[in-house]
Amino acid sequence: MKFLFSNLLNEGGAMFMYPTLLMLIICIVLIVKLLFKEDSNGKTSDLLKHISLFALVYGFLGLFFGLIGAFDNISSMQGDIATPVLAAGLKIGLLAPSFGMLVFLIARLGLLAVIIKK
Repeated sequence: MKFLFSNLLNEGGAMFMYPTLLMLIICIVLIVKLLFKEDSNGKTSDLLKHISLFALVYGFLGLFFGLIGAFDNISSMQGDIATPVLAAGLKIGLLAPSFGMLVFLIARLGLLAVIIKK
């Protein structure tokens, strides 16, 4: 199976991955806006900070929902659990917070670039 970004978006759960992708796009647009236009009152940079932090927390919320789902599946199995089942559940649970952290880091790097530009 190829490593495709769309596969990761679907595996991580559409409820958490696609809104986080939207937040990434918004953060990139805000970074570009900040780099090319002066932010005199600081509203755009504050908005960027809040959206990036929300993406991080939203990703961790996805982790908890993913782990709850994985543990529900494990508890419903009779007998021994297969290691691949556990590993797959943990992988799915960790995709959303990883993507949320990526959005957070991109936004923070963008803010650093804006500060260095000033």
